[in-house]
Parts: sequence; structure tokens; C-alpha cells
Amino acid sequence: MAAIDEVLPAYDVHEVHSVELALDPERAIAAALGTPVAADPVVRALFRLRGLRGRGTIADAFARMRFEELARREGEVVFGASGTPWRPRGGISSFHDAPPGTVRMAADFRADGATLTTETRVAATDDAARRAFLRYWRVVGPFSALVRRRWLARIAREAR
Repeated sequence: MAAIDEVLPAYDVHEVHSVELALDPERAIAAALGTPVAADPVVRALFRLRGLRGRGTIADAFARMRFEELARREGEVVFGASGTPWRPRGGISSFHDAPPGTVRMAADFRADGATLTTETRVAATDDAARRAFLRYWRVVGPFSALVRRRWLARIAREAR
């Protein structure tokens, strides 16, 4: 069972992206977390539109966005936070202290020696938060997926 299954087993929205990557699991996770978060002009533009800094690594970006490391095992790491990402400032706080009207967000990287996968899951604390998040996700979701696919492509290129 993947660590994300224990962290957030039930969710309202999720996306999964993978790339073939012939690295041992620990090196694959290190490569993912050490990859520049916005070295690509498309990702940089999307980060700028969302008001996020495009400097540093993927790990740095999770920390700046106040996502905490929730689980780490050999070949996988899970980050999470709660908040209201549909609002301009997002009100990001601890994953475990998600008040009513917010969502819990979890994102992972996991590697098995042949594949590197990233999964994002979001679960609302109540119906109002679910409705607000789903409206937001209809617009933002495709761009979130694009960022993750571009991250994985960059990681795979660098690994070759």
C-alpha cells in the first residue's frame, strides 16, 4: 500500500501521472525533489499567474506553500496541507488541522525502480468546501496536470 493511501484514503479529486525512469527508488525521489520547480517557461508562467515563486526546487516549493512532509518511506514521499486554494491567499494550514470549509490536499512522488509516479488527492471537509473546490478545480485542474507532466518529463530527461 502506498503511503498516500494511508494519508488520504478517501478523496473528492485526484490525478495521477507517471514516467518511465530507470533509477533506484531513492535516487528517483531525490531527483524529483531536487528538480527546479519552474525551469520550464510554461511552468514558470503558470506559477506567476497563480502568484507563486518559481525559484528553487520542487521540495522548496512545497515548503514555501506550507505543505508539510506527512510520510516518507523508501521510494516515496507524501506532502500535505489544508486550506482554501480557491481563494487568492489560500489560507494554507496544517493537513491535520483542517477546519470546516477547507480541503485537505496530499501530493506524493513514488518510485519502484522502473516508474516514477506523482499523485495529487484532495478531500473536502464538508459539502460547501467540496462545491467551492470543484468549481476552482474545473479551471485549475488541467493546469495542475500540465505542471506535473512537465515536471516528470524534466526529471526523466535529467536522469538520462
